[in-house]
Amino acid sequence: MIKLGVNIDHVATLRQARREFDPDPIKAAQICIDAGADSIVAHLREDRRHINDEDVFRLKKSIKTRFNLEMSIQSDIVKIACQIKPNQSTLVPEKREEITTEGGLDIIGQFSKIKQSVETLQASGIVVSLFIDPVKKQIQKAKDTGAQVIEIHTGSYANAKTKQSLAAELNKIKDMTKYALDLGFIVNAGHGLKYNNTKAVAKISGMNELNIGHSIISRAVFVGLPQAVKEMIEVIKGNA
Repeated sequence: MIKLGVNIDHVATLRQARREFDPDPIKAAQICIDAGADSIVAHLREDRRHINDEDVFRLKKSIKTRFNLEMSIQSDIVKIACQIKPNQSTLVPEKREEITTEGGLDIIGQFSKIKQSVETLQASGIVVSLFIDPVKKQIQKAKDTGAQVIEIHTGSYANAKTKQSLAAELNKIKDMTKYALDLGFIVNAGHGLKYNNTKAVAKISGMNELNIGHSIISRAVFVGLPQAVKEMIEVIKGNA
């Protein structure tokens, strides 16, 4: 069955709103695991706007399931990842002024830097995933980096405004998932996935894991975090 990775960044966002200690993202991670999440995702941004260094060290020490560290290719972040040794590092593009990650990595334009980051992380025993748009040339070039996993950016699908554009974006994800699988990648997906649009992505043949954060944390405000996670698992199963 397709797996669910829960991104806990926005638990830390709420904590940072008051620069206090609550809510604790590590406690949130354990609640997600207990509710059935297969992995925990956290993004250590260069500006430390939500998740910070202490959080990622605590996460690696505390949680007993897979820890997926989202990160840029900046050398200081790569160095921290090599110290922490998460189970997986997902390399993402990052701009200081953005609200959230906008688009996938430009593998073609930044190939040398990305390949170097992949090799450095893999030398520390870390599985590397590349967060990229569903574009054939980018996926093809990703193969040359030596990464084992890609995560398809589903933002354009999530932001589609018409049935026609939604169908077109979903077909891109389907086609590029198949293409990546044929190249030997493990294929994950994420970004902008919500309770009303995740089921179709979860049905894609060969899809391994969906990484979802904001919608689950938002839902948790009303129903509690365990229930929010369980409801998303039911969506992924096709039962909701």
